[in-house]
Amino acid sequence: MRCVMGSPVAEENPHYLRFTAEESQAGFKNQAYDGIVLKKGAQYEVSFYARSISYQGRIQISVQKDGIIAASGETELLPGKKQEPHNWKKYHLLLTAKEDVKGGDFAVMLEQTGVVEFDFFSMMPKDAVCGIFRRDLFELLKDLQPGFIRFPGGCIIEGNTLSNRYRFKETLKPVEHRRSNWNRWAVHLTSEENGWHTQYSHYNQTLGIGFYEYFLLCELIGAKPLPVLNVGLACQFQSYELVEMDEPEFQEFLQDAVDLIEFANGPADSTWGSVRAKMGHPEPFGLTMVGIGNEQWQTEKIDFFGRYQAFEKAIHAKYPEIKLIGSAGPDITSEHYDKAWEFYKKEVPARDNFCYAVDEHYYVKPDWFYAHTDFYDEYPRDVKVFSGEYASHPISGMNLPQANTLGGALAEAAFLTGVERNADVVVLASYAPLFAGVGYAQWSPDMIWFDETKAYGTPSYFVQKLYGENMGTVTLAMDGQEKELRKEQVYANVSLDERTGDLILKVVNHNDCEKTLELDLGSFRAAGTAKNVILTGKGEDAYNCIEHPDSVKLSECESDAADGIVLPANSFVVTRIPTVR
Repeated sequence: MRCVMGSPVAEENPHYLRFTAEESQAGFKNQAYDGIVLKKGAQYEVSFYARSISYQGRIQISVQKDGIIAASGETELLPGKKQEPHNWKKYHLLLTAKEDVKGGDFAVMLEQTGVVEFDFFSMMPKDAVCGIFRRDLFELLKDLQPGFIRFPGGCIIEGNTLSNRYRFKETLKPVEHRRSNWNRWAVHLTSEENGWHTQYSHYNQTLGIGFYEYFLLCELIGAKPLPVLNVGLACQFQSYELVEMDEPEFQEFLQDAVDLIEFANGPADSTWGSVRAKMGHPEPFGLTMVGIGNEQWQTEKIDFFGRYQAFEKAIHAKYPEIKLIGSAGPDITSEHYDKAWEFYKKEVPARDNFCYAVDEHYYVKPDWFYAHTDFYDEYPRDVKVFSGEYASHPISGMNLPQANTLGGALAEAAFLTGVERNADVVVLASYAPLFAGVGYAQWSPDMIWFDETKAYGTPSYFVQKLYGENMGTVTLAMDGQEKELRKEQVYANVSLDERTGDLILKVVNHNDCEKTLELDLGSFRAAGTAKNVILTGKGEDAYNCIEHPDSVKLSECESDAADGIVLPANSFVVTRIPTVR
């Protein structure tokens, strides 16, 4: 068995496997990271390309563990037709698991001697949503009821080098023609001392989920898409590589932006709308927002502000209705942030539709969130904000589910009371990162963790869920009560759901003892029992994990609004009170 180059299925991915069976029943195996997982009775769709060099007979595909075959299927290897490229043929099998398996091997076996070449093996659960998305992860995301999804995610759009950047057009090809690419995080924290290698150096992007799949995911869960575009810069944390704005190549970046919008929204007979239609979606996706750059900032060598203006001009010349998201750099405590806001404060009021919102990122300690619940109270009202990446970091590091503590989540919930109170300024907000595979995460904390069999929501997940399920239509003034409560380490906001008439109170108790919040409903009168949803656990250090996914969870109870709201120690409480006026 060896990896060869010659005439692959797709020239974008030139390597394929040549296997020589020197005896009957010979084969090869692959574990796929931590091994194959099967659920008894479940079905799995297998596909692969193959061509015979000197073989006639059957090929068996199976999943094995300790010599026991848990699922299997076979197919006859057929000679490729002369008119087919390179005589490759695609095969499909449906396997049914006879028993539960964890840590199994994916095995390929030839019944006779001979030589066969293979390419693009795939095995997906038959119940995968649209044949793409793992169902439990999909359902966890859908249950959040997100208003939007920002993709493909952070520094990946930039790449360590521009050759390594995420190119959306490459993700619109058939899967086998999507160029496999090493992930920007594959070289994160590598150094001369460790031989330019870490345990994560194998990180790769197959692009099995590309821009079409991201748009489809948004549609399926009812979220607006918010794609982010490269502005001709590699990741500024690791590289000074760029395409100068006066170079012809820079026009390609501008054209990509315009073409992306046509792909998402154009009619099925347009150039890029027809690509979308051929992929199975003739109707437009309804794109309304685009991010210009990820964490870009102005330097002596990099004119990000000029790049933003070039993208704004190119996009709005053809699509004036598209809302653009600008960048304020990687944090909110540096001069990058200050320079960005000087730029936007000058340009936004003077130029209609110039920038919908400025993207701010903050990964900070819980104390910062508690101390800055009034962060947006004095922001200018004519320039809007996108809290694009935020998370409380009690501890940080690689692959640390224990970093997602209850204490960190409560700090986020407290900060969001201020965000919600200033909803006229902060028009979008999103926790980041979203998913993390146990044992394969370079960043902690994350919202949803999973392994090969299970997935769970962190305390931060439940904070997001409670906010998503309890969005008021009008934020109500608390007449300074929120400031007095903060002195007692209680953080609150109140809104009105005009659709139901419910008052919605969101309250964080950052104390090690129970508190009771006395309610003054003002001009409102309670018309029923208050319904309370409570997030709490055994202390601020409590966290969920694969073994104990419910250490921190939600509970529900009812109460009489006249008795006030009981706030357990270290808790986040959302109360809905039916009212009349």
